[in-house]
Amino acid sequence: MAEQLTTTMKLQRARLDLTQAELAERAGVTRKSINAIETGNMVPSTLLALKLARVLGVTVETLFAIEVRPD
Repeated sequence: MAEQLTTTMKLQRARLDLTQAELAERAGVTRKSINAIETGNMVPSTLLALKLARVLGVTVETLFAIEVRPD
């Protein structure tokens, strides 16, 4: 079984009417990092995941999940 990180970050950003750049500034990272996480090309550190969840006003579990896929 393969595990992959999924995220609702784009949805949460839209809920708050935030751009990637605005979220990045509030979380202290680059817009490229936000884009990479949203597209599944980057797995955030625990610290960054906690910061993003706090900025977006949701739990880490709401923001990120592990999807299990059969091989």
